[in-house]
Amino acid sequence: MTQHNNAPNADTTNDPWVDIRPYMDHEVADVLERLSRDSELLDALTRFRLPRMAKWAPPVARALAGHAIRREVKGVTSVREFQMRIASYMERMIRTTTDAFEVSGLDKLDDNSAYLFIGNHRDISLDPAFVNYALYQAGRDTVRIAIGDNLLKKPYVTDLMRLNKSFIVPRSARGKRAMLAAYQQLSAYIRHSITEDHHSIWMAQREGRAKNGVDRTDPAIIKMLTMAKRHAERDMVFGEAIAELKLVPVSISYEYDPCDLQKAQELHDIATKGSYSKSEFEDIRSIVAGITGPKGRVQLKFGTPVGADMATPDEVAAEIDRQVIGGYRLFPSHYLALEALGESPELVARKAISRQDRERFKARLASVPKELQPYWLEQYANPVKHKAGRLNN
Repeated sequence: MTQHNNAPNADTTNDPWVDIRPYMDHEVADVLERLSRDSELLDALTRFRLPRMAKWAPPVARALAGHAIRREVKGVTSVREFQMRIASYMERMIRTTTDAFEVSGLDKLDDNSAYLFIGNHRDISLDPAFVNYALYQAGRDTVRIAIGDNLLKKPYVTDLMRLNKSFIVPRSARGKRAMLAAYQQLSAYIRHSITEDHHSIWMAQREGRAKNGVDRTDPAIIKMLTMAKRHAERDMVFGEAIAELKLVPVSISYEYDPCDLQKAQELHDIATKGSYSKSEFEDIRSIVAGITGPKGRVQLKFGTPVGADMATPDEVAAEIDRQVIGGYRLFPSHYLALEALGESPELVARKAISRQDRERFKARLASVPKELQPYWLEQYANPVKHKAGRLNN
């Protein structure tokens, strides 16, 4: 695989994206050393891996965790080497938490071209991780990943994400002028990555995960993507600016979502209390739950590049939605949820449901508190209705 962004002697003195871009090879060693001594990261690791020792002998637990990090990343001096260490964990995760991982459509895309992959968003870390793994398996370079700064509240999380080729999407800038400048910078970086660095990118079709199972593209994201081109060329043709980015919709489908219960709780609280308050480490717990939880079957489908015949952001968003929904795979869990809700019985593909599927679904539903069950079921039922054009806008 090629590596476009990590020249060892890269000049960062005139780097317009130094605050948001992924780390480069020459920065890796210092970042890893910093992480091995980060007390918050060490405490987080010991809480998960050495809970008793973390409680009774925190300095010893921290020292062991720091030693484990240094041992794990020994000899890692580049982003690619860091990702190769991750690949072995990814392989183990797929082997132990999924029943199958299927990829389609990637063989229709040019090996030597950079693409802007825009996908539906169900899991904080796994959606782009599965995209990266599919690319890695195909012998292609991994993507740069768009991640909101709302997820980067801890310095060690920021370091880990940027080591894994994530770049920062501003969501916390204050004031209209600051937000405009931040999005202009982001737009310029994305366009530079695709057209100059020839390095692919993954980003979600909207801010936040689709907690209710409804995948829809936010046209504001499409507007942001054209900001840099519009700023540079006043007579920009919208469709040409879109085609230049080689925007490819991507659908990811999980038979079971490891975070479905957390999402149901959030939807329940918003419906009954009017709001939902995240706990301090909730996002990190969601990442861990997504990685370690059972997923059943997972399918990843790459679409085809959006053409230059698009005239507006709404048209582009509609085309992304068409491909994402069209490529979404319905599993027995989706049909069984619709059946359990007693809605649209004609949409339930009973022949696709085995006795084992039904028993597995029943057991999983039984573990969901009664008050959360309607929200839990809707997550799985809504994709069936969406594909059939039965969702109310």
